[in-house]
Amino acid sequence: MFVIRLNRFTLLSVCAALCVLLGVVWLCTRGGEETAVSADASVCWGLSFQEEGKTPVAPASKDELQKLDTWFVGDENEKVLYLTFDLGYENGYTADILDTLKEEQVPAAFFVVGSFVDSHPELILRMAKEGHIIGNHTNTHPNMAAISEESVFREELETLEEKVEAATGEPMPKFYRPPQGVYSLQNLEAAHKMGYTTVFWSLAYEDWLNDRQPDPQKSIDLLNRRVHPGAVVLLHASSKTNCEILAQLLEGWKEMGYRFDSLSELCGGQ
Repeated sequence: MFVIRLNRFTLLSVCAALCVLLGVVWLCTRGGEETAVSADASVCWGLSFQEEGKTPVAPASKDELQKLDTWFVGDENEKVLYLTFDLGYENGYTADILDTLKEEQVPAAFFVVGSFVDSHPELILRMAKEGHIIGNHTNTHPNMAAISEESVFREELETLEEKVEAATGEPMPKFYRPPQGVYSLQNLEAAHKMGYTTVFWSLAYEDWLNDRQPDPQKSIDLLNRRVHPGAVVLLHASSKTNCEILAQLLEGWKEMGYRFDSLSELCGGQ
């Protein structure tokens, strides 16, 4: 039984990575058309970038998700971007990323897990003091769609809340991102009941593999092709490439006419 469970979780991890790597949409969509799924069905958040400079096709519609206070894109007619980072562990780049954000005067959201808060409370405190949102990426980074008990789901989020509040002295902002982008409608409902806004993304690329970091210039070119009005940008703060290209990337987007807003503006300004 142990081996079977291990294989299932391994396959889920591979599945989640392939959704972003291949740029496909599955489980909720077939050929860009949405299909109905049950409330407890596991869905992998993936994107299909079909037209340069346009919002990609996602597993669910913007209107459908907003009923559960879930977002992946903002106003698609306004050249505004929402910068977010997933941060599962410290790889030596977070302080430099914060330096760049400060220099460029760009707000961001950092979706963190419990082990990062435990080991680097000083970085969490700095994020808060410099005006960034600290988002909930769960305490232990499990497959949340596999959790059927609401009490267990709540514990993952509430434990992280307590850790962040201990580090900053302030209540944690209520923004949630499911680990690996794997979710169910039941998950979104549970988060909504807890007062959370769930935030996915509409712009991302393969940046999370330490031993296969993408070429900096190719990364800039790819992200520039995919950027679009209202984009929620996902980058991993553990990425060496992201640390190297961040200033150039932000400056380039500004030159393209984009401005940057906080997630609180995305969710509260609609």
